[in-house]
Amino acid sequence: MTPAFTQALTRAERPLIMEVKRHDADGNDLLGGRPVAEVVARYEEAGAPCISVVTGHWFGGTEELLAEVAALTDLPLLRKDFVTSRRQLARTRELGASAVLLTAKLLPAGVLARLAGHALELGLTPFVEIADAAESAAVPPGPHCVVAVNNKDITTRERLPGTPDRSTDLLPAVLRTGTRCAVSAGGITDPARAALLLDAGFQGLLIGTGLLRTPSLTQWCARLDQARAQNRPAASTTPRRTLQHAPCRGPQDGAGSGSPHP
Repeated sequence: MTPAFTQALTRAERPLIMEVKRHDADGNDLLGGRPVAEVVARYEEAGAPCISVVTGHWFGGTEELLAEVAALTDLPLLRKDFVTSRRQLARTRELGASAVLLTAKLLPAGVLARLAGHALELGLTPFVEIADAAESAAVPPGPHCVVAVNNKDITTRERLPGTPDRSTDLLPAVLRTGTRCAVSAGGITDPARAALLLDAGFQGLLIGTGLLRTPSLTQWCARLDQARAQNRPAASTTPRRTLQHAPCRGPQDGAGSGSPHP
C-alpha cells in the first residue's frame, strides 16, 4: 500500500508541501502574530496535499507544535527535525506525523538505512534529504523513500540563500535511487522557478519561508499555475484536464500579518 504522505503528494495537481515554522534561520518571526490554527486552515483552503511541521529548535520548533498541527488537520504531516534515533521515530508517530525527515549529511549510510527501515515499520514515510551526489548514493534504494534535495546548506544553519539549481543538477542522481517521489526543498520563492522544477520531473516542492512571507498565497499559486500552463508545449494535441484547485488563500490573505519579504 502506498503511504498516505507519498500518495497525497504524487496525486496532487499542485504538489506543494506547505510548511509551518515559527522562525527563519536568523530567528525572524514568520507567523506574524497569527495563530497556528489560522495558518493551517489557510493551507487547507489553499489545497495543500501535505503539511510540513518544523520541530527543530533552530526555527523555534517544538514537539508541541507538531501535536498542535496534528490536532487541527487530517492532512498527512511531515516532521522536520534532526532525527537520529529509533526513539525519536516512535515519538514522531505518537505525535501524529505520517512522514519523518532523515538527513543524509548527518547519518552514516548504515544508520540511515536502519532508521528508514524502522520508520517504515512504524508506518512513517522516510523523507530522506540530500545535498550532493555522494549523499544520494547512501539513500536506501527502492521506491519507499521520498528523496528531497535541500537547496540550502545545513552547515551554515540554512542562513544563506537557497540554490534551486542544485535540485536540477541532482535530479538524475535522485531518480537513480528508485524513488517514486523526488522533491525539491528550500529556497524556492519564485512561482516561475517552482514551475520549472515541477516540469523538470520533481513530484513535489517543499516551501516554507517563501509561502509564509508572500503577501498573497492566492496570487503566488495562480502565478505557479499560469507558469506551468505556459511551459506546456503549445503544439501538444493531448487533451489536458483543467486544473480544479481549491481557492488558494494563504496565511497572509486577509490576515494583515505584515511579515517582511525575504
